[in-house]
Amino acid sequence: MDLLPPNIRAVLARYPIGSQSRRGMDAVVVVKYFFPAGRYTLFVTEAEFDDEDTRLYGYCISALGADCDEWGYASLVELQSLCVRSLSIERDIHFPIAPRSVRDALGRAA
Repeated sequence: MDLLPPNIRAVLARYPIGSQSRRGMDAVVVVKYFFPAGRYTLFVTEAEFDDEDTRLYGYCISALGADCDEWGYASLVELQSLCVRSLSIERDIHFPIAPRSVRDALGRAA
């Protein structure tokens, strides 16, 4: 699965790292990544591109439990390389691109 197709890359280009920092939980979510056999979910709100990797920023639902959920960074290369028992990170293809806030996305996930 292509985790960062051209249409999502184009939308993320409008949200560089730090561009939504004042919005907090009202930041616009551009793309949702998840691990199909666990709790890990990343709601990406911003990105920074270079030739070798894409640095993502967003709200992370931790695999370790709710007390570990937090804002943070992830590397697209690292997400693509993760494989546990033949399962890998997936992009939620049914998640609409950019109309939801983190707060709204978390409310729908609950």
